[in-house]
Amino acid sequence: MRGEWVIPDGAAARRVILYFHGGGFIAGSPEGHRPFVARLAQASGARILVPQYRLAPEHPYPAALRDAADAYRWLLSQGLLPQHVIFAGDGSGGGLALATLLALRNAGLPLPAAAVCFSPWADLTMSGWSMLKNSKSDDTLSWEILGVCARHYLRGTSPADPFASPIYGDYRGLPPLMIHAGSLEVLKDDASRIGERAAAASVNVNVEVYEGMPHFFQAIPDLSEAKVSLTRSASFIKARTPDMMIRRAAQ
Repeated sequence: MRGEWVIPDGAAARRVILYFHGGGFIAGSPEGHRPFVARLAQASGARILVPQYRLAPEHPYPAALRDAADAYRWLLSQGLLPQHVIFAGDGSGGGLALATLLALRNAGLPLPAAAVCFSPWADLTMSGWSMLKNSKSDDTLSWEILGVCARHYLRGTSPADPFASPIYGDYRGLPPLMIHAGSLEVLKDDASRIGERAAAASVNVNVEVYEGMPHFFQAIPDLSEAKVSLTRSASFIKARTPDMMIRRAAQ
């Protein structure tokens, strides 16, 4: 599996974000997400690794999940401790980050310090009310587009499988979560329902829905809301991997 490092000047050596790109499990690449990832790296003072996990239809579920877990295990094999690592992702990559947390937890492996998800696609059954309510306001995604992606990715697996649709997972024991979404997107309810599931499991979770914003609006650099979302996400990441803890763990 190949991947790409994005390393800003002055990045903390032991603050690493493992970023899973979006693309509906059938598209996307580290190169395509490089502009946004670079801004996130700069804002958070972190090194970011973006793995090119396998994509459907050639590699259906659970190939992406296995690659995501392998990328995390590789980071740990390089001397990083779990508390040095943050998961992040957008769209299907945000859902993959959550699914990987569930899989690692069930396998008894140490979990990263936190996860940040931008407009996550966490329900491949597409049962959220915003799928219908926001069908005319979302210029990026639709039920039809996501349906094609889900069919190629699942290839016969139940769309309610929690490792494909983490909205149906058990969130007990997961690390703190930050979820951002736009009020205009069809995936808005995925964000709010993740918050409900996590809060019910006593997980520290922060869900923010930005009024008037589309899917993955953080990728539009000139938007003031994108800058706010990026700043808040970076502050969350820094708080979960503070410099004092990093220095102590390195000793």
